[in-house]
Amino acid sequence: MSARRYGWSVADTELTTFPARRRPTSAELAAARDKTIPDVTGPGLHVLFCGINPSLYSAAVGHHFGRPGNRFWPALYRSGFTPREFRPDEQDQLAGLGLGITNIVARATARADELSAEELAAGGHLLRAKCARLRPRWLAVLGVTSYRIAFGQPHAAVGAQDVKLDGTGLWVLPNPSGLNAHWTITQLTGAFRELKESAGQMVP
Repeated sequence: MSARRYGWSVADTELTTFPARRRPTSAELAAARDKTIPDVTGPGLHVLFCGINPSLYSAAVGHHFGRPGNRFWPALYRSGFTPREFRPDEQDQLAGLGLGITNIVARATARADELSAEELAAGGHLLRAKCARLRPRWLAVLGVTSYRIAFGQPHAAVGAQDVKLDGTGLWVLPNPSGLNAHWTITQLTGAFRELKESAGQMVP
């Protein structure tokens, strides 16, 4: 499924450049530890994207996947979920497209490995309750290692999962962090596109 089907085209070698914005100071990043970011949700969600937990940068700016270099927003666009590449501060526009964002663990940390297995497992239980309430068509967890711990599926791989949550399908995507160099932007986009084809999300 190509983005051309929706009336736009995407060059795989190009990333949108946004106007420079003030980066958080070291003090602001330190103060962001353990802060939370409200979920982006709405009725009739096709896909609820689920990060591991907010970075200090994201918590400081108040937007999901807010750190420069995170490839969530480019992959979302290139795979056809959005009609253009949104900025993190435009995250609330996703709900109108049937898309949402949440996290396994709500509190911000400097690194994901600061989260304990017990904390991730507790986050998995909260996600089950959240899906029962919101009833998205798909819950897409961004990070296979954290998914395995949170949902007790030690052998899970990227892609559709056999497990369902009260009618919500489970899908695992690669972590879009720029630190996850094992997945190139082209490969990441392909993984997002597979989900989009299964979710059947049509962008106006």
